[in-house]
Amino acid sequence: MPSGSEAGSNEGWLLDEVASAGRENLDAGHVARYDAKEDADAAQEVLLLGRLGLTSESVVVDLGAGTGQFALAVAPACARVVAVDVSSVMLTALRTKVEQAGAHNVEVVQAGFLTYGHHGSPADFVYSRYALHHLPDFWKGVALTRLRDTLRPGGVLRLSDAVYNFEPADAAERIEAWCATGNPPGAGGWGRWELEEHVRDEHSTYTWLLEAMLQRTGFTIEDAEYSDDGIFAKYVLRSTSAQ
Repeated sequence: MPSGSEAGSNEGWLLDEVASAGRENLDAGHVARYDAKEDADAAQEVLLLGRLGLTSESVVVDLGAGTGQFALAVAPACARVVAVDVSSVMLTALRTKVEQAGAHNVEVVQAGFLTYGHHGSPADFVYSRYALHHLPDFWKGVALTRLRDTLRPGGVLRLSDAVYNFEPADAAERIEAWCATGNPPGAGGWGRWELEEHVRDEHSTYTWLLEAMLQRTGFTIEDAEYSDDGIFAKYVLRSTSAQ
């Protein structure tokens, strides 16, 4: 990615990624509880990347790294990991974990999809989980183009997110059913109010919109997995455009 688009860019039209990061991701209390609330299944994700060609020489970028569950899991299996997040609160937790683990090949960068500037060898893999939905659809398209440019030709984007796999006519029924799975206050895990907040204030889109964006921005969809409730999707995407 060109260095002119790194964090610190002062274009007045650029989306404020910190303001768009989600209230909870800037809250120290939420971040302290995050690993107990959310399991990224990082070991299985590393195994998947291994089947897709991850080696001890690979460069991996984790965009929206959060507390670093995946970044720390993949670090022993590759040469370099760049863990990127816009939240200074998340990064404080991540840096502590990196230091405690002695993970010397993990670089921590405060930036986002629109401001991260990659340096060195192109990434072999970009990983992003539950982060892209913080961007409105216009900015998703910009972000995906930048992710493609971060990858070497033929590199892999592993993308997991809240992406709605249903028709607009079914939205009320599907969303209410999902929100009803939330826990009451004080019960731990994800609360109903947090699921409602996600739908109301964040920018999850439909699979049929996101997948068109993926193809338009230079990715081939090699695999797509949808949750039974129509709320989540996981993709294996291959960069098809030369840098």
